[in-house]
Amino acid sequence: MSEHFGTLSDGTEVHRWTLERAGVRVRVLSYGGIVQSLEVPDRDGRAADVVLGFADLDGYLSHPGPYLGALIGRYANRIAGGRFPLDGLTYALEPNNAPNSLHGGVHGFDKRVWEATPVEHGVRLGRVSPHGEEGFPGRLEFSATYSLASDGSLRIAYEAVTDAPTVVNPTNHSYFNLGGARSGNAGGHELRLAASRFTPVDADLIPTGSPDEVAGTRFDFRQARKVGAGYDHNFVLDKGVTGSPEQVAELYDPSSGRALTIATTEPGIQLYTADHLSEPFAPGDGIALETQHFPDSPNRPDFPSTVLRPGEVFRSETVYGFGVR
Repeated sequence: MSEHFGTLSDGTEVHRWTLERAGVRVRVLSYGGIVQSLEVPDRDGRAADVVLGFADLDGYLSHPGPYLGALIGRYANRIAGGRFPLDGLTYALEPNNAPNSLHGGVHGFDKRVWEATPVEHGVRLGRVSPHGEEGFPGRLEFSATYSLASDGSLRIAYEAVTDAPTVVNPTNHSYFNLGGARSGNAGGHELRLAASRFTPVDADLIPTGSPDEVAGTRFDFRQARKVGAGYDHNFVLDKGVTGSPEQVAELYDPSSGRALTIATTEPGIQLYTADHLSEPFAPGDGIALETQHFPDSPNRPDFPSTVLRPGEVFRSETVYGFGVR
């Protein structure tokens, strides 16, 4: 189901799509590819919205910084110095997180209006990112398809082609609070990650070297434990890049009994405990688990490549499953 959600200052209309299946209801906006809400039942069958969001378009326009629920691209996470080399050329990006480029630049995918097309049990959002948009090379034809499976799991499938060499690394930036979006701090959620390594970062959150082992550190989530606070780090998934999604994470809220599982084709997952959220939310009100390639990969040939070339098809898929216990 599609409905009018708001109008931008230039007259562009924004629509909201509602998907519902197997007791799960998700609402997706054509503005920013935003997952506005995601309702799932608790152990007693009571439904609640488990992602942070706003009730109207003005909320997103006036609070763009947290990227609540947004489709992130062309490049999720940070690129050091807002520059990267590719095939002998150096490309300069918008340094919107000085001195770095973050989440695709000043006007990344999260601030674009997408063309929505209904598909079976879902909606496909597509647009063409022109050559030079936010400094990235190549004309990129990109789509993100949101759909609900028969068990109520949310699948986000990304696809892209380019007419010139470029870099691509999309993700979804939902903040989860399995107790309910307005239930307070999510630091008591329990998290398990299939990751034996993480990428240490400097003060600007740029990787400083090769991945380190999580063993004996606060980054060890191989056994489920409370998340707490103080994380904005990439975890190196043990499985690496895969052709189909494999389960890599589970987030559990003991109070409601809700459990979230994440399966992905991606090699990394960024854990962000939302320590810098501000009004109308508070620090720690949600937990972001962003499936992606590693930060600053275009400047790190030792990391899995994010380069896409003409004639290739970029594909990535992440599945969010829901249950109770």
